[in-house]
Amino acid sequence: MKKNDLFTVKIEGMGNEGEGIGKVDGFPLFIKDALPGDTVSVKAVKIKKTYGYARLMEIQEASPDRTEPGCLLNRACGGCQIQALSYEKQLEFKWEKVRNQLVRIGGFTDPLVLPVIGMEEPYHYRNKAQFPFGRDRDGKNVTGFYASRTHRIIPNTDCALGVPENQQILKIILEFMDKEGIAAYEETSGEGLLRHVLIRKGFATGELMVCLVINGEEMPGIEALADSLFEIPGMTSVTLNINQKNTNVIMGEQLIPVRGKTFITDRIGPIQYQISPRSFYQVNPVQTKRLYETALEYAGLTGTENVWDLYCGIGTISLFLAQRAGKVYGVEVVPEAVADAEKNAQLNGIRNVEFYLGKAEEVLPDKYKKEGIRADVIVVDPPRKGCDAACLDTMIRMKPKRIVYVSCDSATLARDLKILCEGGYELVKVQPVDMFPQTAGIENTALLKWREEK
Repeated sequence: MKKNDLFTVKIEGMGNEGEGIGKVDGFPLFIKDALPGDTVSVKAVKIKKTYGYARLMEIQEASPDRTEPGCLLNRACGGCQIQALSYEKQLEFKWEKVRNQLVRIGGFTDPLVLPVIGMEEPYHYRNKAQFPFGRDRDGKNVTGFYASRTHRIIPNTDCALGVPENQQILKIILEFMDKEGIAAYEETSGEGLLRHVLIRKGFATGELMVCLVINGEEMPGIEALADSLFEIPGMTSVTLNINQKNTNVIMGEQLIPVRGKTFITDRIGPIQYQISPRSFYQVNPVQTKRLYETALEYAGLTGTENVWDLYCGIGTISLFLAQRAGKVYGVEVVPEAVADAEKNAQLNGIRNVEFYLGKAEEVLPDKYKKEGIRADVIVVDPPRKGCDAACLDTMIRMKPKRIVYVSCDSATLARDLKILCEGGYELVKVQPVDMFPQTAGIENTALLKWREEK
């Protein structure tokens, strides 16, 4: 088998990123946009020793699980990997993905993985969107999303996963750029002004935020743009973010207020949150409520416990836990997030929380070794890379009765659960929550108990 060879393949399974998997004489090929049950014509694009990648050329016989995608650009855009798969089968795929990774990576024989908590309406659920700006072949300003594994923009102002206001906001910005002669940023040359726009909406409050990321210190005509944006019902915050570095990191450090507040507010259950442009806040408020309710249930709080919430962000989980805990300590590395967390505690009149600025893998060991602080329950919600080894080691040394591990990556979750269980914990159960319908992503909440507690 070599590059550019053509094959007809029956798709028998799916990879972790939603690719179809078919075999040619026993040799597996990963094929983007192909689904189990499809018979497809493909072209080999990359061949390795034990597997390869192929491009879907034609669907000869469609899988019975295929459905009409909600967006016509789903194949070109890199955002939705499995939009053509029926939602019922999406949930089955995600359950199998979580369980398989717990077995294969975590070494668990028969882990209890509960059925995935899905959505009644698996579209238009995202409260946050980041749109890059660029130029097409004719030099015209465009915005949309990057094609899979590239920085080539697929023009699109109406994402099927986002809120309806996105399209209106993007139309106003593009028209403003044309009128004022403002060029989009170009990565190759480093020229151009507007790099990205961050749009956020509070689903419970209806408040809208627009943060424009620019390759400069000011934007000509910004007051006129703010006037137009504030005609949209719910518009609450327009800001500029300065990022003049040659980097793939979207946002810079400096934030300049333009109109309104520098934050919006939203509610999850009874708790209200203040959200700044750089704050981490779950993108799916409907499923976030279910996720946090699960975490609160797994924590098993009675009102007396000391709880540590690591990677706490703006205090979303911390404040949920504080409703039933004796004291909650949150740890977060982003200064703006810690400031928001403290404001959120005040906003809700919650006094039994305390937040520390720093890395979880540094703060927790320091507090444990120097001050002898212990925990009855530890909750972790780390980034995709999972927990740092020092953080895991300290949790094992502290021996909290329960650990609640919230994760957006089931592979690193499985890896970390293995370490914790080798250190004396027992995995009780895992609850997957479909935070990201139409994509291969899945959120999980895992409950671990110290083995002495049966």
